[in-house]
Amino acid sequence: MSTVAVAAKQPVIAKSRKRVITRRAVLWLGQTCNLRCHFCYFLDRIDDREHPEHAFMDLEKAKKICTALVEHYGNNAIDIQGGEPTIWKGIYDLVRHCRGIGLMPTLITNGLALSNKNVCTRLKEAGVRDLLVSVQGLGDTYDRIVQIKGAFEKQKRGIENAIEAGIPLRFNCVLSKPVLPQLADIARLAVASNARVVNFLAFNPFEDQGQGGKRSAFNVPRYSEVAAVLNEALDILEHAGVEANVRYFPICMVAPRHRKSIYNFQQLPYDVHEWDYASWSWTGQQPQRMKWGDVSPLVDLHDTTFMQTRYPAAVKQAPAGAPQPVQFHPRKPRGAGFRVEKALKKTISRLLTGREELYREHARLRAQQHCRYQYGATCESCAARDICDGFHGDYAEIFGTEEARAIRDLPRISDPRFFIREQEKVIEAEDYRWAL
Repeated sequence: MSTVAVAAKQPVIAKSRKRVITRRAVLWLGQTCNLRCHFCYFLDRIDDREHPEHAFMDLEKAKKICTALVEHYGNNAIDIQGGEPTIWKGIYDLVRHCRGIGLMPTLITNGLALSNKNVCTRLKEAGVRDLLVSVQGLGDTYDRIVQIKGAFEKQKRGIENAIEAGIPLRFNCVLSKPVLPQLADIARLAVASNARVVNFLAFNPFEDQGQGGKRSAFNVPRYSEVAAVLNEALDILEHAGVEANVRYFPICMVAPRHRKSIYNFQQLPYDVHEWDYASWSWTGQQPQRMKWGDVSPLVDLHDTTFMQTRYPAAVKQAPAGAPQPVQFHPRKPRGAGFRVEKALKKTISRLLTGREELYREHARLRAQQHCRYQYGATCESCAARDICDGFHGDYAEIFGTEEARAIRDLPRISDPRFFIREQEKVIEAEDYRWAL
């Protein structure tokens, strides 16, 4: 795919290995879309016009949610998605509102509407920070995945128009079976497009995908199949200096040099391009996804009433009030390695307190209670056992957990930042004050 030179000066960015809790939020405007991706988390809601989350919400309601994200949750950036946000009539006004209240706006988009240059121009003028483009394949493969003929050519023009307008880009790519042969080429496209970040996401049964048996061995690739081609794509991106993240994927399934790119639930809060758990728990509730009606009460992760509603089996693990210290799994002494590990535990127990440990507990609840992640027999001897989610419960039911490859050349790891602290992560200028 050809690209064009950037027509406008790009915003200043830095790169950092410092890991702090993200301040980015997320907003779902409504499940109305111009594509039908077979792995979409909201496919049923997009097809069902009567679903309470299908229609785009009222502009004033969207503004109210965004204002609450700044004033109550302290967010300073937001990922705005639909469905497809670029086809919502209020998108320019909402982007302008977010920028005005200090909530730097990103659109998660398939990019088709961007094939109209005027859309890019208006988004740029309204103050969009960047675009997170869902590149789910190339050429005919993309058209088949999104179930619209000619969609790839529109996305291609949309990316070119965004580059010409000077809008920074990031890429998303779901690791579905049809796209695997193209992962390396998608990485090359990201480099050619000057994309700052590429996110690879495991095809998981979130939301509508968890209903009706949509996932099977016919459309879900094995982790080992993914790893064979994912390592090459990650090598291409690293060589070009492009940040790469792999979501919801066992740490042991990639080459050791790429473990720094694996972000499971315990690592997500430390990714400035991911969503803050506190505000995400609120915007993820249905009143914040519907066209009509008022928003629901603001929530706090310390609130046991909220936790009992979301994770009824885990309330004892998440008491109200101050979070508990980290619980480490004891092990038998193993010479010098054990002494190093013991010293690390003392340091980590001081660091992982307050908000960080609360978020870590919330991460465990999401993995264990919501997604039913499982550990295989091999996982129990893995050094990363305490910071890795393991195998998604739905995946384990299809394929089992025998693919796990225990990491045994390191002492038991307790800090979820152990691998990711080696990654160079993009930091935008507006985030320097708290992220650097």
